[in-house]
Amino acid sequence: MERDYSLPFVRNFGIIAHIDAGKTTTSERVLFYTGISHKIGEVHEGEAITDWMEQEQERGITITAAAITCFWIPSYREKGDESHKHRFNIIDTPGHVDFTVEVERSLKVLDGGVVVFDGVAGVEPQSETVWKQADKYNVPRVCFINKLDRTGASFEKSFESIITRLNKNAVRMQIPIGEEGGFEAVIDLLKMKAYYFEGEMGNQVREAEIPEEYVEQAKKYRGELIEKIVENDEKFMNDYLEGKEIPVEDLKKTLRKAVINVDIFPVFCGSALKNKGVQLVLDAVVDYLPSPLDVPPIKGKDPKTDEDIERKADDNEPFAALAFKLQTDPYIGQLTFFRVYSGSLESGSYVYNSTTGKKERLSRIVRLQANDREEVKKVFAGEIAAAVGLKETKTSDTLCDEDNPIVLDPIKFIEPVISLRIEPKTKADQEKMGYALKRLSDEDPTFKVKSDPDTGETLIMGVGELQLEIMVDRMKREFKVEANVGKPQVAYKETITGEAEVENKYIKQSGGKGQYGHVKIKIKPLEELPEGAKIPKSVHRYDDFEFIDSIKGGVIPQEFIPAVEKGVQESMERGVVAGYKMTNISCELTFGSYHDVDSSEVAYKIAASQAFQEAAKRSRPVLLEPIMKVEVITPDKFMGDVTGHLSSKRGQVENVSERGLDKVIDAFVPLSEMFGYITTLRSMTEGRASYTMEFARYEIVPPNVAEEIISARK
Repeated sequence: MERDYSLPFVRNFGIIAHIDAGKTTTSERVLFYTGISHKIGEVHEGEAITDWMEQEQERGITITAAAITCFWIPSYREKGDESHKHRFNIIDTPGHVDFTVEVERSLKVLDGGVVVFDGVAGVEPQSETVWKQADKYNVPRVCFINKLDRTGASFEKSFESIITRLNKNAVRMQIPIGEEGGFEAVIDLLKMKAYYFEGEMGNQVREAEIPEEYVEQAKKYRGELIEKIVENDEKFMNDYLEGKEIPVEDLKKTLRKAVINVDIFPVFCGSALKNKGVQLVLDAVVDYLPSPLDVPPIKGKDPKTDEDIERKADDNEPFAALAFKLQTDPYIGQLTFFRVYSGSLESGSYVYNSTTGKKERLSRIVRLQANDREEVKKVFAGEIAAAVGLKETKTSDTLCDEDNPIVLDPIKFIEPVISLRIEPKTKADQEKMGYALKRLSDEDPTFKVKSDPDTGETLIMGVGELQLEIMVDRMKREFKVEANVGKPQVAYKETITGEAEVENKYIKQSGGKGQYGHVKIKIKPLEELPEGAKIPKSVHRYDDFEFIDSIKGGVIPQEFIPAVEKGVQESMERGVVAGYKMTNISCELTFGSYHDVDSSEVAYKIAASQAFQEAAKRSRPVLLEPIMKVEVITPDKFMGDVTGHLSSKRGQVENVSERGLDKVIDAFVPLSEMFGYITTLRSMTEGRASYTMEFARYEIVPPNVAEEIISARK
């Protein structure tokens, strides 16, 4: 089976934004204009195709990233000109901060992004978060300022907020004709033409001359745009300075290069709900966002030698793909979404998982249209598809050719900051609950399940209250499990602020073979590594822990060292202040001894665990609490009450700015103070204020608060 389109005609991109900026409405227009759907589903009517989960339709928000494949011929080409047909693999991501994991994993595997902004609010907190995530993976972006038909919308203010808060290299590609109720068309600054959207659902794009009153403004902004483009090409820069007219096609080519290098971010405008401007954003995806051939080869490591290797986007290279998402499907079981970076894969074949070292048979491959699917026999480099039948593969695993193994960089996920106690209502629910929680935690790596060693109760942990609420709801609907749920609790952590060295022997004699383990360890706070630093073989480095093997002359045999590391890690789970997990610790094994007969893995594990507990108690241990970045939007007259109330919650107000007639308060507040905040905020402001919050960092708990937490734990 051969590829049915060539790689230069493929675009893998995501639609990302703050909650309520109109991502899903934009995605629905994309599906309509590309012919995937013959009717537009509206979010506010609970009919959006990409919001296919019941919980999404009820709440009117996106919870899970939906993958869609569709085709687009640029609107400036002849209708039906198949030679310019492009394949789009699109992921519509959630905007709510509790589901930021979906954005993270999508950006890891996408080549480009369309960032949607609300034309009234401009850049919002979650816009900044998704922008930073895209920066982290160096993803080229085009921007779409949406909702310009709404009261209070301003293209200029929104554009200004992108320049000041996100990146000064954003540049206007269009300006609107009219705003708010009078918004009717857009002006393309490169072509110097106006575009009107007519016919059924705005599907006919009509080109016209720019209305006279906009000509001067358009000329001014076109000058700025061309200056920004020619900065990236010396020849055109000289032509421009000499006053020569540079052809539009040359400007587009230069701009494309700059966008792919993440040097320029083109900004478009429109209103998805009113069917204006979306087709020109799709043209921009074709013109400026990269194909899989335009992005650098994917880098990974050889699992045998640990050497750096790379794979190019080529069907003839060895197969390499990254599993970036699991999803439970009620009809066909587990779907494993993967991005193919090189080579090809046939359904029914065996695939090697280099992360686990296991082989699995992949029964079917499907391409997704959100909640519909099309079965395919083979997938090629640059594609995104889903596999059926992979039981052992988890999010972030690498799938590859067994003869040419590679391990791709895993996706890093944020740690849970909130937990709930959960118990099954009946005996019958007991067994089903374990299965349901395992499936849900496989799907979402920020959703963790653990049992409390003291009480035997089950704890579920996540990044926000909404996420946990949705998980409990899904357990009930999809897995038919009824459960009693406790109140949300803060996921505190512990760490050390000093250093200590402890020696410990574990010796047990009980007739016959005894137990002997002897270790000396030194612990201190974990230091950040400089970028690009090489880690020696003797150091095992994790996100929040480092284990250094400094044993000389074999005083502890090599086979017992992993048991020492395991003992320390297990001891970190229990903490020493209030029983919370310990983090950010460097532990060095400096000395020890062994017994020819009695030494065992168990003995070294216990010796290390006891030594660590003792050392941690001597290293000035402290409690850490999650601090949230909070943004409150309130009418001016309540500002004093809101800031005063935040300060009483141990909050630090960082900044107060204006957005339209409202005040925007940015603050950092401990999560423990934020439960039930929405009720207080509404009663304080006649129901007119709203807020968003996201995890910022962990900080040391003040001593008086720490005492209360410790005594409550006892």
